[in-house]
Amino acid sequence: MAAQRRNLMQSHQSWTDDLPLCQMCGVGTAPNCVYGPDGKGTQSHPNEDGHLRFRGEDGCFLYGVFNGYEGSRVANFVCQRLTAELLLGQLNSNHTDSDVRKILTQAFDVVEKSYFETIDDALAEKAHLSNYLLPHSEGQKVQERLKELEQEVSGGATAVVALMFNNKLYIANLGTNRALLCKSSSDGQNQVLQISRPHSTENEDELQRLASLGVDPARVKQAGQIAGQSSTRRIGDYRVKFNYNEIDVLSAAKTRPIIAEPEIHRSLSLDGVTGFLLLMSEGLINALESAHGPEQANQEIVAMVAAELAQQTSLEAVAQSVVDRIKRLHHDVYVSGRQRATYCSRHEDMTLLIRTLNYPFADGALTPTQGGRIYPVSVPYSNNQSTSKTSVTLSLVMPSQNALTNGTNTASTLDEGTPTPGQSPTTTLQSTNTQTQSSSSSSGDGSLFRQRGSQAAQPDETGRVPPYVDFSQFYQLWGSDHCDGQSTQGGLGPQ
Repeated sequence: MAAQRRNLMQSHQSWTDDLPLCQMCGVGTAPNCVYGPDGKGTQSHPNEDGHLRFRGEDGCFLYGVFNGYEGSRVANFVCQRLTAELLLGQLNSNHTDSDVRKILTQAFDVVEKSYFETIDDALAEKAHLSNYLLPHSEGQKVQERLKELEQEVSGGATAVVALMFNNKLYIANLGTNRALLCKSSSDGQNQVLQISRPHSTENEDELQRLASLGVDPARVKQAGQIAGQSSTRRIGDYRVKFNYNEIDVLSAAKTRPIIAEPEIHRSLSLDGVTGFLLLMSEGLINALESAHGPEQANQEIVAMVAAELAQQTSLEAVAQSVVDRIKRLHHDVYVSGRQRATYCSRHEDMTLLIRTLNYPFADGALTPTQGGRIYPVSVPYSNNQSTSKTSVTLSLVMPSQNALTNGTNTASTLDEGTPTPGQSPTTTLQSTNTQTQSSSSSSGDGSLFRQRGSQAAQPDETGRVPPYVDFSQFYQLWGSDHCDGQSTQGGLGPQ
């Protein structure tokens, strides 16, 4: 087995090119961007993210998103080698949950050790040249060579990996990427579960781990970064692995403080689960949270994905549309000059991987939404093939700069204000959750609302008709986003 892995990894051609890709998965990406004073963006470095999405034997699926930094070498290596450590017969149906967790942990350990083996010669040459004191003419050449070697050996990556095996989901997280599982319930609601947690300088458990090694957690938390990164677990980065005593905040450590050991989260049964799994890089998370704050980031991205799933005909298009939406939102906040604009002067590479789980697909009748923030509202629904009634969650899209009317940008006088009291917001509605039996009714022709027909509610004793669309959650979220002194009950919505 070891010889087989070596032969595959030493080949000039990527052996993973011959592995079958998972067709129930889509990936969207966007490069990093720095905005100028005129709002135009430029890419500051080549894309450093990586991802994998392979289908193995016996119903085994492997997915991963890798956030590289200081180059893409480590992220690319991990994509290659981690696949070799997990999809070459290491897993079989007789393995228990404990066995799978152990195999995942060992795979990360082998990957990092293998990576450092690939840069051994460069590190040795670098150490050798660093000890020489040469005349200026030769010393300049040595300095140039040292710079080349530093670029060759520097860099690292964080990772979030999903393994579907024996109809169970395992998440291995290392660093600051994120995994979300969205489960759709029978009543049409989406339950969002964040499976991973960031290994960062703000994670109290990680700070306690560092403290047990002799590191001052208060200094780490105050610094916010370790050797330029906020992650406390990463693959590669020889500086913090071998030279950690030379790093101020880590100098007191008794042993290696920055590790490549993933946190393996409990296995989740996928029996009867309908929904989708999201793996996303730190750059995507930070871009959305910079634009809109961290409070509703998970719910918002799930709403975006569900809205695009109701419109697109391919998962690749869904993932790319969501990434493009977040990129536009981030840019719009920056050029708006509003409160959060200072957080949005730049964003890093963004990657989003979507894996559906028995989730119904759209017929492609709708057009992807352009820009704006998605807020959930609830509309009662019953189709003409069933007598049962349910509630369909829709997304109310509020444009961030220009009003969107029938797909056309028009001038808007709104400056992140609130909806006019006494009136409901009037912007594009899009489905954020479709059920197998009712997905065809979520179309742009208004049929969803016309089906109300003779079942329309009658006025009560006060002469009022009960509201058909429930905007309460929308007003709550809008109020939290636009703190202008008005309470969500006193100044928003119909009174």
